[in-house]
Amino acid sequence: MAKSYYSTVFEQTADHVWATIRDFGRYEWASGVSKAYIENEKAGDAVGAIRNFRVGNLRERQRLLAHSDLDRSYTFEFCDQGSIQVSNYQATLRVTPIIDGNQAFVEWWATFDCEPTEVDHWTSYFANEGFPKWLGSLRAQLER
Repeated sequence: MAKSYYSTVFEQTADHVWATIRDFGRYEWASGVSKAYIENEKAGDAVGAIRNFRVGNLRERQRLLAHSDLDRSYTFEFCDQGSIQVSNYQATLRVTPIIDGNQAFVEWWATFDCEPTEVDHWTSYFANEGFPKWLGSLRAQLER
């Protein structure tokens, strides 16, 4: 099983960042995402909820596996093979307060399986392209 990890610091408080992303159905903050919603009218913090969204012309679906307001985190998986060609993908997004400066430490990591020849590609993609890009768009939204 491969793992990718990325972390960054936001100037906003952890509570403010978490308030923006805590609803699993509200995903338009991620670069390239549009028309996000939770299927079957479930709540955006209900474990088992499926987030349905569009990336370009593709429709993607992800299932919420864990959600914690106490830890300011959630974990999700892909429901379908979608545009990212890995399997058994599980990702966690977590926001932690930085007391000195009243900022937020944001982490995003994922574990997944893929062809052995693709491990370097996918671990690099998530850690150096995907997570930084998606959190960069969140940062831009919060700074407006």
